[in-house]
Parts: sequence; structure tokens; C-alpha cells
Amino acid sequence: MTAHTAEKTPPPDEELALLKETLQRRLEQLLPAGSQRDLVSAAMREGTLTPGKRIRPLLLILTARDLGCDAHHPGLLDLACAVEMIHAASLMLDDIPCMDNAMLRRGRPTIHRQFGEHVAILAAVALLSNAFGVVASVEGLSSESRNQAVSELSAAVGLQGLVQGQFLDLQEGNLPRGEDDIVATNELKTSMLFGATLQLAAIAADAAPMVRQRLRCFAQDLGQAFQLLDDLADGHDNTGKDAGKDLGKSTLVATLGAEAVRQRLRDHLHSAEDHFTHACGQQGSTRRFMHAWFERQLADFQ
Repeated sequence: MTAHTAEKTPPPDEELALLKETLQRRLEQLLPAGSQRDLVSAAMREGTLTPGKRIRPLLLILTARDLGCDAHHPGLLDLACAVEMIHAASLMLDDIPCMDNAMLRRGRPTIHRQFGEHVAILAAVALLSNAFGVVASVEGLSSESRNQAVSELSAAVGLQGLVQGQFLDLQEGNLPRGEDDIVATNELKTSMLFGATLQLAAIAADAAPMVRQRLRCFAQDLGQAFQLLDDLADGHDNTGKDAGKDLGKSTLVATLGAEAVRQRLRDHLHSAEDHFTHACGQQGSTRRFMHAWFERQLADFQ
């Protein structure tokens, strides 16, 4: 690589920062401010635009690029924003008093604390509606591809995805559970939306069916790793969320212990990397991004 080329290629951290800025600007456009009395729009913006990790939209864009999708694909950014809207909506609903009754999210008071529970619920529903509307009208995809994208997100959100995962967590989380039951709930709560995220990347890149199947396997392992990391982080107070919310719950940390969970997390990451290699090859921005992110997080929660 020549010096001239190196100057024009931003380092990974700078590239991610630029991508986050681009995502933020587009989310602001897709969620315009309403009138001063429009609390639902204000709650939608607060829940979505408050700075977060943006793991899912970044993962979508980087994976699509690793699959050969043009970085300037006209619909890629909107697909990523739609996934972030769905994620934000799920957090709003998770946090309300009849669910997790959380006080903090991303270092700020939760949406129901700021705007009221009724506004938080309506804002979450509106965000879900917006997200599906964005995907249904995204540029650069055929009608069939847009339909596939909507179907993937619908499955991830619905009764066999986030909704069922949250129900099981609320219904059974405080009861004794076996490992298999905990893993199944974690897959619904976390892996399903990762799966839809990666399928949207594959749809944008027009990936082959075999590649899409590998990405589903990658998402399963990645989601499990994320949930285990979240469980490990629960006792810490520097996460931007309420600490100790898992006390009394039948998580894998409570069942197996923190050290065994760390090893299981690394096993999931190793398996995820193997699936991703079969899907995208040895090189890739996605692999570097996820490896660096997990290493930083694990170092924080030793």
C-alpha cells in the first residue's frame, strides 16, 4: 500500500465514527421533530437519537460491504436505520414498568420516566411502523427483495422473535430454568434481530442462499454472545443501564458462574467467526469490528 493510498483510507476507528455520524444524520431525517406538543415524536427521537453503540446498523453495513455490496448502495443506509428503529422500540418496551421497570438507558432516564408510560408505548409502536415503512420503500432493491426484507424483520419482531423472547423472560425468568430453556429465550430475545439484520445485508448484496444460511448461523452465535456479555455486565454500574436487574433471575451467569459464561461466550465467538469466514472469506471489516468490540467489553467486565 502506498503512502498516498494510506492517507485516503481512514483507520477502522475513524471509519466507524464516520459511519455513526452518517447513521445519526439519516435517523434525524427519518424522524423529524414535531411540534412542541408532539410528545410522541419527541419520545421517538429521544429513544433513537440518544447516542448508543449502533451495533446492529453498523453490522448490517459492514457485512453488506464484506459481501461485495457497493458502499454507495442507495438503500443500505435506510435498511440500517430501520433496524436501529426496531431496536430502539424494543428497548422502550423492555423498560416500561410492567416489563423490566428500568430507570436508566444509555446513561439517561428511560423514555417512560421522561414522557410517561403511555407515550413510551405509543412511541415504540410508531417506531416499529416507521421502520417497516422505510424498508417497504427502500431504494435500490426490487419489489421481491423489499418483501423479503420486510418478512425477515417481521419474523424477528413477532411471536417467534422478540415478542416471544420478552414474554418468556418475564414469565419464566424468575423461576428455575435449565440451560436449554435459557438459551432458547436468549435466541428469541437477541439472536433473532441479529439474524434479520444480517439477512437484510445479504439481501442488499444479493448473496447466495448458502451464504445466507451461514449468516443465520453466525447470527445465532453472535446473539448468544451478546446476551452472555449483557448478563456478565449486569453487576457493573458503568453500562449506562440499571445495575443488578438480573438479581434473582435464572440467567446462565447465575446457573453456571461468571467464569464458565466467559468461556462459553468465547466459544460462541469462535463459532461465529467460523461461520462468517465461510460466508465472507478470511478478510473483512465485520470481523475486525466485532473482534475489537468484544475484546474491549470483556476487558471492562473482568
